[in-house]
Amino acid sequence: MLFRESEIVELKEIVVDDIKKEIIAFANCDGGKLYIGIRDDGTVVGLDNPDSVSLQISNMVRDAIKPDVTMFLHYKTIKEDGKEIVVVDIQRGTDRPYYLAKKGMRPEGVYVRQGYSSVPATDTTIRRMIKETDGDRFEAMRCLNQELTFEAVKKEFALRKVEFGLQQMRTLRLLDQDNLYSNLGLLLSDQCVHTIKVAVFQGTDQTIFKDRREFTGSLMQQMNEVYDFIDFRNQTRATIERLLRIDVRDYPEIAVREALLNLLVHRDYSFSASALISIYADRIEFVSIGGLMPGIDLEDIMVGISVCRNQDLANVFYRLHLIEAYGTGMGKIMRAYEGMEEKPSIETTKNAFKIILPNINAKYETGKTFVPKAESIKDSVTEPEKSLGNNEERVLEYARSHGSVTRNDVIELLEVSTSTASRVLRKMVRSNLLKQNGKARNTNYTVIK
Repeated sequence: MLFRESEIVELKEIVVDDIKKEIIAFANCDGGKLYIGIRDDGTVVGLDNPDSVSLQISNMVRDAIKPDVTMFLHYKTIKEDGKEIVVVDIQRGTDRPYYLAKKGMRPEGVYVRQGYSSVPATDTTIRRMIKETDGDRFEAMRCLNQELTFEAVKKEFALRKVEFGLQQMRTLRLLDQDNLYSNLGLLLSDQCVHTIKVAVFQGTDQTIFKDRREFTGSLMQQMNEVYDFIDFRNQTRATIERLLRIDVRDYPEIAVREALLNLLVHRDYSFSASALISIYADRIEFVSIGGLMPGIDLEDIMVGISVCRNQDLANVFYRLHLIEAYGTGMGKIMRAYEGMEEKPSIETTKNAFKIILPNINAKYETGKTFVPKAESIKDSVTEPEKSLGNNEERVLEYARSHGSVTRNDVIELLEVSTSTASRVLRKMVRSNLLKQNGKARNTNYTVIK
């Protein structure tokens, strides 16, 4: 028999450490045969003790290669030219990528077959193998970094009196059956690569920065630090009604909490871009990467229908009593603004989801709006504003000439964003300049005569 190396054949005279790389490469690609007792040029030298060689390779593979690849290896001793050699038949594995345990799931630890050689795999190749074997769900895929720590998560679990050990990590799917960390493990680990950027602006646009921070670490750590950052800036305004003092915060705490949890749980972590939170004088905007799930639209979200992108992550938050059930968050946000003039709004694109929380006390800020005395507040809400801005005049003129106006009309007419158009229309409704008709997509506004 003529022996020659190829993409599916590797020849070794004796057992050397590089055999592990050859086995990994075959298991990661289309399989192959490893012959021990044959030189690179095809000369058969044979082995004195083939059984011992088979056992040596078996032990080497079991200890040094992850995930377990032993079930895809078959050993056989054959005679060639009167000499005994060992043939290791390696099949293509089902848990690719296989890698050297000491090197991890990185290019220096993962090998593939290229021509007659076994070479390090690229990051792209490693990710493709993970996707092929683990599926498309990001949180369920095996993590490239297997050296993770969980100090922040342990504190959060201990604070909420929930156990967090090896068994819980498996149950919650931070670890798979081979004790390898999933991407969910990465998200909750101290080594999490995804961040939240928070910016504070002076006024109602992004002209002047007052403060900016990027929050890193475990999602649990980010959750607590971002909430504290916002809470510190969530000021309280005191008003007096008769003999009662009423304290009102700029933003209802429950609304801030639910918007932040929504940003964390429903974000598409397959994108590397940071989640964004922008704090203006009159609103907070929470922008989560990843639009609505297929088959779901905004009206579905508002009535409590929810399709969770990160089911395992949501389950962790549920175990910690951070969320009650899927689809309840938006209802809580809306109820937090019940009875308020300004209401939260939502904007979506193909790859983003934005929740806008209005500042309840923004109307009292100096230079914003005239604040009437307590006895005249009721009247001021129902009377039309004496002086109209240029934008309101243009919207009124459009509504008169066309019979009605929609939010999309205002966006095009004033060349403004969706949120700005909504604010202009809400202000005109409160001032009894326009009347709102219909709901959701069928909403339009007509002039009050």
